[in-house]
Amino acid sequence: MSDQTGSQTSAVLFERLDSGVAVVTLNRPERMNAWGGGLATDFYRCIDRAEADPDVRVIVLTGSGRAFCAGADMGGGTIAGADIAADTDVTKLVGERHPHFVTGLRKPIIAAINGACAGIGLTQALMCDVRFAAEGAKFTTAFSRRGLIAEYGISWILPRVVGWGQSLDLLLSGRTFAAEEARELGMVKDVLPPDELMPRVLAYAADMATNCAPSSMAVIKRQMYGDALRDMHDTSDAAERLMHESMLRPDFIEGITAFFEKRQPSFPPLKEDTP
Repeated sequence: MSDQTGSQTSAVLFERLDSGVAVVTLNRPERMNAWGGGLATDFYRCIDRAEADPDVRVIVLTGSGRAFCAGADMGGGTIAGADIAADTDVTKLVGERHPHFVTGLRKPIIAAINGACAGIGLTQALMCDVRFAAEGAKFTTAFSRRGLIAEYGISWILPRVVGWGQSLDLLLSGRTFAAEEARELGMVKDVLPPDELMPRVLAYAADMATNCAPSSMAVIKRQMYGDALRDMHDTSDAAERLMHESMLRPDFIEGITAFFEKRQPSFPPLKEDTP
C-alpha cells in the first residue's frame, strides 16, 4: 500500500510507501526534468510534506523518463544544452530556495539518478545525502562550457564529495562523464542496471527507515554539514554534548535493548522539537 499524490501531468510526483519512505519524482520527462515550468515550487512542496510527515523517515529523489534533471530550463533549452534565452530570470527559475536547503532537512534524502544529471540537477543531486545511479547515466557540471560559474553551492559540496583535484577537473573542464566514473570518484555509492535502480534504492532506504532512529539520523545530518565549517576541537566538543543528549532519548534505550534482544528496533517517529 502507498499514498500517491499528483497526476502524471504534475511537475513533481509524491508517493509515501508503507516502508516509511517517501518517493519524490521530478516529472517533466518531455523536458528531461529540466528545472523550470513550475517544478521548483512543486519540488519544495513535496519535500516539505515529506519532512513534516511523521510516517516518513527517509526521502528518495528521482526523475521520470530518461533523465534525472538535465539542468535549468532556460526557455529555448536546458542550461546543459543550447538555445538559451538571454533574458531568463535565473532567480525566479531556481525558486525561493537554493539546492543546499535539503542539507538542512532532518530526514535523509537519497538520490536515485536514473539518467542525465547536469548543471543545477547535478548540484541538487550532490546536496542529497547518498546517491545511486543507473548504468548509462551521464553527468556534467557544464557551467564553464556555457560561460557560467560554479553555481548555487556546487563549489562547496563537490570538493567534499570527490576531493579538490577532481572537483577542479570537473568544474573547469565541464566535461561529460559516465556513471561508472562517478562511482570511482565516490560521487555515487553504486551503479546498477536501470531496472534494478529503484528496487535497490528503495530497499536501502527502507532498511534505514526500519532500523535507524529518526532522531539519530537528524542529529547526524546536522553534525555532518555543520562540522564541515568547524575546526576539530569545536567538532569534538559539540559531539560530546550531542552524545549526552542522545542518551537521554528513548531511542537510545530502544536501540540498545533491541541489540541485546536480537530483534528489530521500534524507534518512535521524529518529534517536532527534535533538533
